[in-house]
Amino acid sequence: MTTFADLGLPRAIVNVLSKQGITEPFPIQKAAIPDALAGQDVLGRGPTGSGKTFTFGLPMLARLAGKPSTPGHPRGLVLAPTRELAAQIRERLDDPAAALGLRVLDVVGGVNINHHIRSLASPVDLLVATPGRAEDLINQKKLFFDAVEITALDEADQMADMGFLPQVRKLLDRTPKDGQRLLFSATLDGDVEKLIPRYMHDPVTHSTAPVQAAVNTMDHYRLLVGGREERNEIALQIAAREGKTIMFMRTKHGVDRQVKKLRRAGIHAQGLHGDKGQGARTRALEGFADGSTPVLVATDIAARGIDVDDVSLVVHVDPPAEHKAYLHRAGRTARAGTSGTVVTLVMDDQTKEVAQLLRKAGVNAPEVRVAPLSESLVTITGARKPEGAPLPPPGQPRRTKKPAASGNRSRNANRGRGNNRSRARRSDRSRRSNGR
Repeated sequence: MTTFADLGLPRAIVNVLSKQGITEPFPIQKAAIPDALAGQDVLGRGPTGSGKTFTFGLPMLARLAGKPSTPGHPRGLVLAPTRELAAQIRERLDDPAAALGLRVLDVVGGVNINHHIRSLASPVDLLVATPGRAEDLINQKKLFFDAVEITALDEADQMADMGFLPQVRKLLDRTPKDGQRLLFSATLDGDVEKLIPRYMHDPVTHSTAPVQAAVNTMDHYRLLVGGREERNEIALQIAAREGKTIMFMRTKHGVDRQVKKLRRAGIHAQGLHGDKGQGARTRALEGFADGSTPVLVATDIAARGIDVDDVSLVVHVDPPAEHKAYLHRAGRTARAGTSGTVVTLVMDDQTKEVAQLLRKAGVNAPEVRVAPLSESLVTITGARKPEGAPLPPPGQPRRTKKPAASGNRSRNANRGRGNNRSRARRSDRSRRSNGR
């Protein structure tokens, strides 16, 4: 068995991983970490959940160790497409970095920029950033990339999908040309491929199983639900199941509406989309990770930052617009070699569109006709009837009704205080009149 120590990582990092119960590297880690440690540029291709964060992060920390950084001038840079992904990368690397005496900081949109400016006033060894916030800080002359020795791009294909590549190119142009570059992506084609000759020097390519192969650890189903009303009822029953569930909607409005429906039925659900404030997004992910919020409802873009264990079911309430989105959504379950189930709720007028999408994705998903609480629905998803009391919107406390008697006493007391104030005012006027 190959261990992390065998890959050449410092003993301090290996000890931290061992305490976390992580002893055996994943295939892409085993293949790419030695090359990254040797200073080579690396192209890593693999589905989400294949262990990419440690693949680029641990060698970066090892190579940055033992040298000082200065305020506002990080020596290592990771660019990530979403706030959630940036935060998770920083969280994963915090302990290994601390063991080497290094500081990791994430800077993302949705957080007051003054907080980041204050944080950058102390030396930062490894900076994890979303492209927009990095650019804002550079424009304010609070952040500089002239000292960056190693740069990693994570989820490069998503950055391309989100239109971030022009920003990414500007940021890379600010880093020293002879720096080491690590690029990780589920796919290495299209616009991502154009980055390679411009920024990388004779890169070594390492691939795990392609995204299509990763879906083999999941069970896929097309649930034929009939019309919209039946679909909505079935979605509610699926959400009431045991275990962690992610539901996907195409729009932010759809996410908010679905969360409202689920909470009205007593189901602890929270939403995740680009218009949510950072506090709300963090609370939603923390609640989902610790199990207090078993259902997360998300849009495609927001969900790319979700790396949570034990997600046993992914539900496409709205089928995705294209096949890559299907694969990325599905990748929220069956992570790191575990198994999971992925279901698409298909209304009668969507059957042809969904069949084409799955064909492009290379996914074999049998069609199953289901009805509310039908035997096949319960068997595949664990659906059950929601029975909880209605819940208020996320972040708001439950309302508790005061006893009527107490309310009457309160009103009488207020009335009494009002009468006393009136009597006092009349008495005061009388005294003033007598004085005149």
